[in-house]
Amino acid sequence: MTDFTKIDELTVEQLTKTRIDIDVTVAGADRGTMTLELWPEVAPATVRNFVRYVAEGFYDNKGFHRVLSGFMIQGGCPLGTGTGSGPHGNIPGEFTGQPEYSHKRGVLSMARSQDPNSASCQFFVCHGDADFLDNQYAAFGRVVKGEDALDAVAAVATGGGEGSSPLEPCGIKAMRVYTID
Repeated sequence: MTDFTKIDELTVEQLTKTRIDIDVTVAGADRGTMTLELWPEVAPATVRNFVRYVAEGFYDNKGFHRVLSGFMIQGGCPLGTGTGSGPHGNIPGEFTGQPEYSHKRGVLSMARSQDPNSASCQFFVCHGDADFLDNQYAAFGRVVKGEDALDAVAAVATGGGEGSSPLEPCGIKAMRVYTID
């Protein structure tokens, strides 16, 4: 069994076999589980950072605070507003223009401010193709199962300033990290 609390000791090979499950709720109702594979070969610091937060239970009972159907769903903010950071500080941007890691539907990436090295704990999952984000945001995994859960969050009515605030709660009930053979 892999000890994810010792994240810095894990090899790229071990991290490549790591999966994350995100249990999603909409308006308090279970809407499925997204299973993610990770890409430590292209974004090792980003993968380690994300796995650390998952292993610590940081994302449990947080939510998706920004939803833009056809573009992405963003979550993981400790304040639920998009303005919070995690306790482990910021990580350097690990950007790539390699086509196999392009921001396509289902790709997992880190949110950040204007500073390219400001990613912390917030992440997003592309709901549609967004290759204009390549070389600007750190793509570090993708949904391999459970696109119905992604679609359930993306289908929520939104409002607010940029029209991206969900009008009903979109929750991260729990996230789990494990390895596959």
